[in-house]
Amino acid sequence: MIIVGRRSSLLLLVGDIAIFVVSLYFALWLRHRTIPSIETLAPYIVPFTILAVLWVLVFYGAGLYSKRLALFPSQMPDTLLMAHSTNLLLAVLLFFLVTSFGISPKTILALYFLVSLALLYFWRLVLYPRLSLPRDRERISIAAEGPEADELVCEVNRNPRYGIEVHLVPPGTDVPTTFGLEELYEEVFDRIPLSQLTEAWFREQVSHTDPAFYLFAKRVIDIVGGVGMGLITLILIPAICIANHLEGRGPLFLRQERFGKNGSRMHVYKFRSMQRDDSVSKEWTHEGENRITKVGAFLRKTSLDEFPQFINILRGEISLVGPRNDILGLGQRLQEALPYYNVRYLVLPGITGWAQINQQYEPGNASPQSVEETKVRLAYDFYYLKHRSLGLDLIIALQTIRRMFFRAGS
Repeated sequence: MIIVGRRSSLLLLVGDIAIFVVSLYFALWLRHRTIPSIETLAPYIVPFTILAVLWVLVFYGAGLYSKRLALFPSQMPDTLLMAHSTNLLLAVLLFFLVTSFGISPKTILALYFLVSLALLYFWRLVLYPRLSLPRDRERISIAAEGPEADELVCEVNRNPRYGIEVHLVPPGTDVPTTFGLEELYEEVFDRIPLSQLTEAWFREQVSHTDPAFYLFAKRVIDIVGGVGMGLITLILIPAICIANHLEGRGPLFLRQERFGKNGSRMHVYKFRSMQRDDSVSKEWTHEGENRITKVGAFLRKTSLDEFPQFINILRGEISLVGPRNDILGLGQRLQEALPYYNVRYLVLPGITGWAQINQQYEPGNASPQSVEETKVRLAYDFYYLKHRSLGLDLIIALQTIRRMFFRAGS
């Protein structure tokens, strides 16, 4: 069975919550030099339950329940330290703002942070790898061929954490297996293998309608996020205007015609990041002579160039989360090159999406810069279309915020 998946994330979640509880108990014990009684614990139960929910969300946003960190544990220490330091700041802020709790646990918070961080390191770097590593690898055969099948075999067979060993047999071969290429590929890579797509797949796997509650909640979040982006945009305008003027001539904003839901057209607004306004181009950044400015490089790195699109969000033309839409010329070029490309516009496009938090671009690129890279983005977009939900949107939003702060500080 595949241990790096939903069961793996659940195991990590249960372990983290247990550590949150145990760490509070030990922090009180160290603070009072005696075993905490029910009376001692009582004032902390409600606030630390609220904090536990916030902390889990922070861990999700930091990617601490993703397959990426489970498979590449060398990234765990820094990510865990950053995320749990954020948790400490949230705790300090909560107790500062909510005085009705009746406690101000400065020393206990410090002790809690040290104890929980030590336990989290032990749990995630020592204990969890031993508990989650399968003792025996199950050998399975899949009737498939092609680059995606080869990619799957290479990824799974080199990492024993998956608990299986995959062997390919010629298509059409009758093999007893509980996994097909599409199911296993999706589980491992969090994207859809494009070679498996047919019109029937979209009819069976992708819903053309969304629950009313999801649409309502998504719209409320979009309005709140759009207002926040608008305020940040207004604050940034003077500084960006001065920086652009010092670097050279050119407009502050770009007005681009882009694709919207169901292939409709819209005009979006962005801070200019290129030397000139080339909003109808069919070229990627590396093609032609139009280059990214120094100011534009920073804006793209931090995604601040996208913030003026708060206007489109408030209009309901785009969402905070969804497949990224294309400039008209480039989008038409991609529609001609890639089958089913237009299906990604079944839902509202977004400022950020599943592809933006998962895809690894070529060095120096902040978006796909070729048809091949766009194929990978499309595979992630179709995964989002299949699994879209409020929970997935929240994970994408938290991951995007984390990446923005990380890029700004790097």
